[in-house]
Amino acid sequence: MTTPLARVLLDRIAATGPVTFDDFMRVCLYDPEHGYFATGPLRSAASGDFLTSPEVSPWFGRTLARSVAATRRPRARRLSVVEVGAGSGSLLRPLLAELGEDVDVHAVEVSPAARDALAGIAGVAVHQRLEDVPPATDTVIIANELLDNLPAALAVRCGPGWEERHVGIVDGALTLIAAHPRPEVVTWADRFSGPVEEGGVVEVQLEASRWVTKALRRIRHGALLAFDYGGTANELSGRRTEGTVRTYRGHHLGPDPLLEPGATDITMDVNFTAVLAAATAAGARGELVTQAEFLNRWGLGDELARLADEERTLAVGGAPMERLRTRSEHTDASTLLHPRGLGDFRVLLATVGQGGLPEAGR
Repeated sequence: MTTPLARVLLDRIAATGPVTFDDFMRVCLYDPEHGYFATGPLRSAASGDFLTSPEVSPWFGRTLARSVAATRRPRARRLSVVEVGAGSGSLLRPLLAELGEDVDVHAVEVSPAARDALAGIAGVAVHQRLEDVPPATDTVIIANELLDNLPAALAVRCGPGWEERHVGIVDGALTLIAAHPRPEVVTWADRFSGPVEEGGVVEVQLEASRWVTKALRRIRHGALLAFDYGGTANELSGRRTEGTVRTYRGHHLGPDPLLEPGATDITMDVNFTAVLAAATAAGARGELVTQAEFLNRWGLGDELARLADEERTLAVGGAPMERLRTRSEHTDASTLLHPRGLGDFRVLLATVGQGGLPEAGR
């Protein structure tokens, strides 16, 4: 399927030459006229292309609210909570219900459809850019499955060094072509790629590191919480034969990212070694845990036990519909902890100043 953006890219490359993969990815996802996130309907929804943890169960937002509340300093007058990439608001709704008053809640979204949906949530200020959020003394920034969509370059192991892959044209079609690597790509790949065999592909996630740095600079006291799929550099080394770039459509893996630009999500596994290093370099206290570890730390396991007890009580009491509702709630919440699924997602916890997540949360 030829897309309008494919024609734009073909004309641009024919006129000015190949583009870097990070530039290609940026245009595909965020171009104001044709980009996947900048146009079209809500993407993270049952009717869209993928679901994230907040859509799976409201217990993600409810549990996260406990950690957010714990970052508040005892004498802090107000707490600013910012979700970047807030989608339909499926995380903010339960989080708001738990946090109550004395909290300023902000949603940042590039998608017009998502901003329209977020505008209907009482108590949420909606912005297009993180820079538009008013500064605050005490701040928590949340990014759920944001980093995997930030543009990345592609590097390929070539002997002791690297080649870069740009997007060019061969036989009238968009194609990856070899190119001399930029210095910043080489520096990042040498530091964060982990072991890579000859011909192995590495996603050079400079933009993710820059975003973490930018977000942390907005926090005087508080924390950055970033949830995503991926792993450490060493954990990702086994996925380097062809790299981890992929697309999603209709809740399934989609076509090659070069085939239908602007019509599919483009994503990759996040290198958490690199983003943790960025957080540390920005002066934050950083920690990596799995999503299951994080949610259990803040009480989700206890809630699951309570729901299981409630279901057993309802079974004895003869309330079949209520029992089914409770069982469904338990099943959905359990999915957040699955060791081969959402529970294996990584969480970057980066705390700044006198705020942060106390040991009492463990």
